[in-house]
Amino acid sequence: MEKQKLFVFMIDALCETDIAWMRTLPNFGWMLENGALVKEVFPVYPSFTYPCHTSIMTGCYPDKHGIPHNEMVKAGVHPVPWYTNRSLIHKKLFAEYAKEQGYSTCLVNWPVSAGADVDINLPMCMPMHYHGDNPRQFFEGFSTDEVLDRYFWKYGYLLCGYNGLLNGSLDAFTNAVAPDIIRDYGQPDVMFVKMCDLDTVRHKLGVESATAREQLQKHDCELGVLMESIRRYGDFARTNFVVMGDHGQTDVPRRLNFNLVFQQEGLQQLDENGRLVSFDAYCHSTGGSGWIELRDPNDAALYDRVYRLLLRAKESGEYGLGYVFTKEEAKERFHLTGPFDFIIEGAESMSFSYNPAAPLFTKTEPGDYKTAPGSHGGLPWLDHRTTFFACGPAFQKGAVIEKANLVDEAPTMAKILGFEMEDIDGHCLDGLLV
Repeated sequence: MEKQKLFVFMIDALCETDIAWMRTLPNFGWMLENGALVKEVFPVYPSFTYPCHTSIMTGCYPDKHGIPHNEMVKAGVHPVPWYTNRSLIHKKLFAEYAKEQGYSTCLVNWPVSAGADVDINLPMCMPMHYHGDNPRQFFEGFSTDEVLDRYFWKYGYLLCGYNGLLNGSLDAFTNAVAPDIIRDYGQPDVMFVKMCDLDTVRHKLGVESATAREQLQKHDCELGVLMESIRRYGDFARTNFVVMGDHGQTDVPRRLNFNLVFQQEGLQQLDENGRLVSFDAYCHSTGGSGWIELRDPNDAALYDRVYRLLLRAKESGEYGLGYVFTKEEAKERFHLTGPFDFIIEGAESMSFSYNPAAPLFTKTEPGDYKTAPGSHGGLPWLDHRTTFFACGPAFQKGAVIEKANLVDEAPTMAKILGFEMEDIDGHCLDGLLV
């Protein structure tokens, strides 16, 4: 059988509700008219970018792949390093399986891929709030040297002054480099390209805005450039085009600083400048949920005291909490392990503050992605879901699946390319395929 190709266009924060608008756009609309669709794809928990991307790339939940958060949280410290290095992932990546099978492979701006074993790699590896004029320093040692030397002199300026939330230059860099890679390398057999700006817009302005629709139009144009690049320099007829999201996003009117509750209970101390001095219990922010870390989880008296406090807080209704999960419940229900002992969630969408000196409740405003007006990181059924659609020789025109999970995407793509992935959580979505 003739070998097929795979091109994946990832849109951060693509929601299931975007499909109706996308049908009106030239390139998305063409794919939806001629391809297959999963209406709702449930993200992993927490519905954060890095855990979700790693689940897409491994077919596994966070307890198996080892990436539970975007950030390596540390009590009282912000910002902290992000999970950038592929070496932190405990499972083999889909793209690495493909390379082993003889496919040429390429990742552009893919999270947690720094140092991945692929042929062409320009990972998502710049610190989120970098403002300097030497972005190349973050790519060296983790990218493909030849590709870095070939393109960074021409396009690296697009990353200078990058701040992650306002200027969208990371997408500009991505969509400058990706067409050149397709032309210069004759279209890699397996290529993943990630775009960020829809997520940025939704964090700043909320889920539904005129700007979000304009951003989807921009992404449609970017996809059009990449598709035309494949028409000119690749093998369009044998390419399976996939558009996917990593998570949805939800409007959040207020944020809760649960660390203030711990301070009032004598479980946490701040200095006169609002910096953490010591803690017996601390609440980390995962956006739409809060991770509770105990100073000593083996201290049975402390564990029981904090657990009772959390349950009382939920039952009182004073803080708007709707859920309290133990570490064991999080693993059993959501396949999640991480540096926490409990997880708390709002009864309705809210975000959890990362600043222990903040007031108990504050109105959300543009700023850190965890506490902005549009947020994610909570329970999959509280956030919007995402979606997945695809068009090409492997996909059945008009096929529709109502619901699936992120972990199902990798085994589906693997079947197209003729290999299987070992010890994964997802299953192939056979109903999409011819």
